Amino acid sequence: MKKHIPEKTVARLLLYYRYLYFLLQQGTKNISSKSLADMVEIKDSQVRKDLSYFGKLGGQGAGYDVLALRDMIAKVLDIGQITNVCIIGMGGLGSALASYKGFEALGFKVAAVFDNAANKVGHRLRGHTCLDSKELSKVVAEKDLKVAILTVPGEAAQKTSIALEQARVKAILNFTPVKLSLSKNIKIRNIDLAMELKTLSFFVK
Repeated sequence: MKKHIPEKTVARLLLYYRYLYFLLQQGTKNISSKSLADMVEIKDSQVRKDLSYFGKLGGQGAGYDVLALRDMIAKVLDIGQITNVCIIGMGGLGSALASYKGFEALGFKVAAVFDNAANKVGHRLRGHTCLDSKELSKVVAEKDLKVAILTVPGEAAQKTSIALEQARVKAILNFTPVKLSLSKNIKIRNIDLAMELKTLSFFVK
């Protein structure tokens, strides 16, 4: 089923999952497509279209069962399966991400962190023992690391990403401002925090 779901729909399903997760914690048992759409700030018709991938859900006027819908999305997106993640670059951003608890709710585990600075390698950083970047290939295989979060300085981004691909990491979440040049065998998602802030600043002004 996952192969036939567009990437943009997958992104929205993850948003639905996150809101459903918190609704359950608040004791909410049912939710309408309109209420879910308002949370995500889209049209309710889009919610119904996205959820149509799962067949007929809910009933007229009854809404969706929050627990059943959350579990169904989790099953399709493999959220119940733990995916081991590593962080490359334990500066300010990398360190903050290493202790971020939100990963666990979506089925991710930070299984290893790396850096090449002598004052970091071998030391405990945010609950993790920092490993030398030279050990990347060995540790990726040992810990079955599927995804890497790249937070190294820009000048080291391309070289590090090549090492990650050679180590057979499947995907990179790239926080550097560098456009990575790799094969089609590895999925890359770019996040430029400075650009996002500048965009927000423009609209604020």
